Amino acid sequence: MKKIALTLVAVSALGLAACGDNNAAENTAANDIEATENEANEDLGNAETAAENALDDAANLTDQAGEAIENAADATSNAVENATK
Repeated sequence: MKKIALTLVAVSALGLAACGDNNAAENTAANDIEATENEANEDLGNAETAAENALDDAANLTDQAGEAIENAADATSNAVENATK
């Protein structure tokens, strides 16, 4: 009976030892997944910032184009006014 009990204890100890190694592997995998998720979130944030900057640049260029058209219209009006004096 003692031999059976000792065998069960030994098998249980080996099983627990094997589970301990799996926990380390699972923890490593979880950390890798978390790091990958953090990098993806950072990349997404950087992409969002780049998109916002691109939209701001486009809006600024549109404003500048509108001002250039307005200046050209003023210059044309002034030229016509000067030509008729």
